[in-house]
Amino acid sequence: MPDILEMVSVGAEEFRSGPMPVSPVSPKLWQQAAGDLARGQLTLLGLWADRGSVRMALFNSTTGKVGVLRTNARRGAFPSVGALHAPAQRLERSVQDLYGHVPEGATDARPWLDHGAWEVSHPLGKAEKAGETASYDFLPVEGESLHQVAVGPVHAGVIEPGHFRFTVQGETVVRLEQRFGYTHKGTDSLMTNAPVERGAKLAGRTSGDSTVAYAWAFAQAVEAALGATVPVRALWLRALMAELERLANHLGDIGAICNDAAFAMMLAQCSVLRERVLRACDGSFGHRMMRDCVTPGGVARDLDGTGRQMLLDLVADIRGTFPSLVALYDQTASLLDRTTGTGIVTPALAARFGAGGFVGRASGRDFDARRDLPYAPYDQLRFEVPCHAEGDVNARILIRMAEVEQSLSLITQILRQLPEGDLLAELPVAGEPREGLGLVEGFRGDILIFVSLDAKGRLANCHMRDPSWFQWPLLEAAIEGNIIADFPLCNKSFNCSYSGQDR
Repeated sequence: MPDILEMVSVGAEEFRSGPMPVSPVSPKLWQQAAGDLARGQLTLLGLWADRGSVRMALFNSTTGKVGVLRTNARRGAFPSVGALHAPAQRLERSVQDLYGHVPEGATDARPWLDHGAWEVSHPLGKAEKAGETASYDFLPVEGESLHQVAVGPVHAGVIEPGHFRFTVQGETVVRLEQRFGYTHKGTDSLMTNAPVERGAKLAGRTSGDSTVAYAWAFAQAVEAALGATVPVRALWLRALMAELERLANHLGDIGAICNDAAFAMMLAQCSVLRERVLRACDGSFGHRMMRDCVTPGGVARDLDGTGRQMLLDLVADIRGTFPSLVALYDQTASLLDRTTGTGIVTPALAARFGAGGFVGRASGRDFDARRDLPYAPYDQLRFEVPCHAEGDVNARILIRMAEVEQSLSLITQILRQLPEGDLLAELPVAGEPREGLGLVEGFRGDILIFVSLDAKGRLANCHMRDPSWFQWPLLEAAIEGNIIADFPLCNKSFNCSYSGQDR
């Protein structure tokens, strides 16, 4: 029998420069891969489907290699990965909702994206008129003196909808169970048969705070599938935009986390810095969020001398202000009392779920796609990947603060070394069906996009996996044993994406 570990054998240089090979496997080998995931020999990067098969992207952290497996959904079914490896469960439930492929042996068969509001069931598979919707049963909890608190899906603030069902004993949370899908946009369907230009716009709107990272991952996937060569200046401008996006989000979230611990001073100061970043982005690239600036083949906007000086001034401004905010956080005992030891994610759980970004790195998972699956121009830049093992709210804040410093350094390096040249290259003609994988380090963690192109170069299928798929379940674990009043603090320290998860 072939060794699954040997099938996960594609290096970053290979899948970033050409089409991604996909290994067809039998149901038995598919189950073997699930066992390797459960034993911690592999990390799940994604699980998705098309009309006739189910696919799974895997990462071997020992070798730094990636692989994509495909198994046929025979008679509309496939062996469940989630039965052995919990991180796959929500992905499998969404596959069943969208395509009707049943994960055989699954321990959780409840719908995930389908709330019964669709006119048809399994809209991307053998669509049928939707029947009556059964009530959604939350997992049972037994014990004395328990009661439930239901929060959402509509919240008090201007945020996206999500439902949180708390089971508590007094003030202590015994269990949290989430339910999402309220912001499901049908992006997979909108992508099907779309030209790549349309796909790029949809990708950039999957999760608005990560528009650069999504657009870059989509562009990577298309460019790899077609074997396209991107102008060097465009690659460096993409990295510049990505670091500005990371900087803005980290600054905003650091302040918001402290605000949830009733320390409004940090929110006010960090909000000012975040606003300055967004205004500099607008002045440099014509849009506060830099939407539609990254496109397959390169970039749509250049950086002129005025924009360059604006960004240099921004870096100097933040470097002059931010250290005092870090010191303020470190010296405020009442704030540290709320964040230290609160909302712990153990290193073992972070590794099991392949948690990316600051959530994983705050719990000892030392992974960053910019370094571990390198792509230009990060392979030519100097940066460190901060890592802690405590796994609490404080650790997640400290990681973000350190990443602010790293982004400032990277922005400075890029501005000093930015090469001259073209911005956009014409994409080659496909000529035959092709597939490509894109993987970019967004501010939340690694974003994976896999595209299948037809012979005309249009999108036959596109799967986008947000880091939040593997982080939301960890929030459920983090809040257990904490008081319910600490949930806003824990939740904001994760700041998972509703929209990116619902897609």
